[in-house]
Amino acid sequence: MTSRIIEPDPTFPSLEKALKHFFGYDQFRHQQRAVIERSLKGKDALVVMPTGGGKSLCYQLPALLRIGVTVVVSPLIALMQDQVTALQDNGIAATFLNSTLPPQVQRQREQQLLSGDIRLLYVAPERLFNPGFTALLERLAQQVGISTFAIDEAHCVSEWGHDFRPEYRKLFQLRQRYPQVPIIALTATATDRVRQDIVQQLRLNDPEVYVSSFNRQNLYYEVKPKQGKRTYSELLAQVKTLLANQGSGIIYCLSRKRVDEIAFRLSQDGISALPYHAGLSDADRSTNQERFIRDDVQVMVATIAFGMGINKPDVRFVIHYDLPRNLEGYYQESGRAGRDGEAAHCTVYFGYGDVATVEFLIGQKPDPAEQRIARQQLRQIINYAESAVCRRKIQLGYFGEAFAGDCGNCDNCLHPAPIEDWTIEAQKFLSCVARCRERFGMTHIIDVLRGSQKKRVMELSHDRLSTYGIGKDRTVEEWRSLARSLLHQNLLEETTDGYPVLKLNPGSWQVLKKQIAVNIAVPKRAAASSPAADEPEAALEGEALLLMSRLRNLRKRLADEQSVPPYVVFGDSSLKQMARSRPLSQNSFAQISGVGSRKLAQYGEIFVAEIQKFCDEYGLAEAAGSAPAVAPVASPTVADTHLTTLKLHQQNLSPAEIAIERGLRLGTVLGHLAKLLEARCEVDVDRLVPPERQVPIRDAIAAVGPHSLRAIRDQLSETFDYNEIRLVRSAWEAEQTVEI
Repeated sequence: MTSRIIEPDPTFPSLEKALKHFFGYDQFRHQQRAVIERSLKGKDALVVMPTGGGKSLCYQLPALLRIGVTVVVSPLIALMQDQVTALQDNGIAATFLNSTLPPQVQRQREQQLLSGDIRLLYVAPERLFNPGFTALLERLAQQVGISTFAIDEAHCVSEWGHDFRPEYRKLFQLRQRYPQVPIIALTATATDRVRQDIVQQLRLNDPEVYVSSFNRQNLYYEVKPKQGKRTYSELLAQVKTLLANQGSGIIYCLSRKRVDEIAFRLSQDGISALPYHAGLSDADRSTNQERFIRDDVQVMVATIAFGMGINKPDVRFVIHYDLPRNLEGYYQESGRAGRDGEAAHCTVYFGYGDVATVEFLIGQKPDPAEQRIARQQLRQIINYAESAVCRRKIQLGYFGEAFAGDCGNCDNCLHPAPIEDWTIEAQKFLSCVARCRERFGMTHIIDVLRGSQKKRVMELSHDRLSTYGIGKDRTVEEWRSLARSLLHQNLLEETTDGYPVLKLNPGSWQVLKKQIAVNIAVPKRAAASSPAADEPEAALEGEALLLMSRLRNLRKRLADEQSVPPYVVFGDSSLKQMARSRPLSQNSFAQISGVGSRKLAQYGEIFVAEIQKFCDEYGLAEAAGSAPAVAPVASPTVADTHLTTLKLHQQNLSPAEIAIERGLRLGTVLGHLAKLLEARCEVDVDRLVPPERQVPIRDAIAAVGPHSLRAIRDQLSETFDYNEIRLVRSAWEAEQTVEI
């Protein structure tokens, strides 16, 4: 049946009013508005947004503004229950049907659906094709109407995705049975190949594909070497440090045995930790997960069986005690940290013993093609772990997103390795790729360069090539490091079909023709410290920290009374804003991000009373004008550490003085200021770049566009450096946003 778009409700003259009323947010993020508008038109879409980017809202808000029921296909029982609980707490009619429900409860919910009392229904893919549910769906389509099918975790439909699930392959039947009902597919991770597979497998009809940036700027990435028995001691010290300011964390291990061992040792050492893996009973897994979600324990130690779709926004760290299986899986797993936009920490402990374990697991796959793909993915995650270049550059490059590097929030950028000119070695390597006719992978090219007498080299007569043996002076690992660097700098390409063959590109020929130099980072550095240690100012201070603790306790008590996770009441970001601004009236409290009409009515009085009590005890008043000042915290690009820099800038400190005050690199501080300018915070750009130097920079931007700093600098002269160009560009972009 054809779905109809509901007439605009006079209560909500704009989507923003509906957003605030139902969910408590003042503005949309990323591409949410565009996706919602398309959904309201009844058209198909594929949405790729990073974890914490707000994918769920893209189908939840339209479900409230259209006639009929939105059917959400979700892969895990825990995920659907979690989302339904959060929706119900916002006063939204949502429910789920799954095997955990007794028959009488299931019948009651089915009747609510057929009566038109439910707007969102969550089901697992297996249930969709159960004869009983198929009949219910037919009656639902005829009596109430189905407005949309929302396919969550859509990467599960593709065998090229990191979590392929065969039952997802049947979902194309929805299009066959209900050709007029629009489908919206959503996922946090999908390469171009996976996106194409999703569109094809789900039979999406001329879909608009929305791909947001994969850059999670609030996450700090690092890789630490495994050091035998000392590794656990380092892990324990790290966990204690990361938990010092409250919060929770996840530790991933490859085996069930390692999960049980780490969970037990942490518990013995005073850390409240629980295990989670497939070897536990369903009841134990469910109980442990519930205790973690409700903040009864701080740390979950788990295999990758844990976490998919877990909607806990205040996870402050994700540690991989063992090597992840692939980059896409790592992005998804590490992305469970910092979903609320606050700073979070992601660590991988890397040792070559883990490589053998992963290779063993790959060998258990029955399909040789799957093994081949998995081994290439393993090489990619090893490259990530061993690389000395920006971690984000590698991650984003995997998803086809260009990133210049020097993110200022990973170990390689904050503690860079020495840079050396390896142009001659790069020319040798690329020349060898060319003479091998671009038909071989990295290992074979290195064998030829180092003069190996392996049987394959001899059989192919590659010992007769002019490049044979010209690289004996470098180790295998040095050549691998160079090859990885060439790939990350887009000076070389590698096929991704399971057979990793090296291919030359235009950049390769520029190197060979001596048109550009090749500089690589030599991975010789001490263990890096993190921003969490370098920047204590990022946390709340003074009265705000005390009030935050009180508000956390109040939130936990209310959550326990309602048997819901604490973040369902309010997220950490909302509590921090309350702690800073101290709202003492219902109107002020309503301005807090995350406070919608339902939350205001349900919690407004009790939270304001708690804040009033705190202010009376400490002789404080409401922080005048503070609500607008912290608004940038809700922005995906502005975190607490940036606001600390803003505060010092507004005290008339120069960037160099701020760097000294905070113990940061000057480049990091300038990066903070650029982001603050983009977010339209009160940064005086004239103090950073003299007005007379801004004029030619703005003229250059007008001439060549804002996209490339190098193109802008080329339009100018060498007397302009990239820092001042970046600052002026940020100010210029903020002005364009205001004009739009």
